[in-house]
Amino acid sequence: MQRPTQPDGRVHGVIVACQRGDGRWLLIRRSGRVAAPLQVCFPGGAVEPREALPDAAVREVREELGVHVDLLDQVWRHDFDGKALTLFGYLGRLHSHDFAIDPHEVAETMWLTGDEVRTRPDAMARTDVFLDALEIHLSRV
Repeated sequence: MQRPTQPDGRVHGVIVACQRGDGRWLLIRRSGRVAAPLQVCFPGGAVEPREALPDAAVREVREELGVHVDLLDQVWRHDFDGKALTLFGYLGRLHSHDFAIDPHEVAETMWLTGDEVRTRPDAMARTDVFLDALEIHLSRV
């Protein structure tokens, strides 16, 4: 599937991190039918042409998990070397944990500690760096 290129010539993606009261983070295992199949990552996806980043983040969570999220802060940006991809990471708060998962996009949801995320061999590249940014942000709030 071709991802939409933004005016800066890069593909923009958004990811959203939501934390439970016990400190665990919501991650998904991507389905076998999407890019980076079966990898573990935070919910998110590609930004459509002329779509605002926050709108894309809310839309992606709704499409993947069937729930609404309030975005609290943008806490991260990463420009990948060697490919025209920029990811924007948000901290969010879910309205509900009653997911209606889209099986075309998501194989499963999981709530993981930061250490569990960092040690997963199936975690998508840069998931640990986003988690570091989240923890730094939360330590300052």
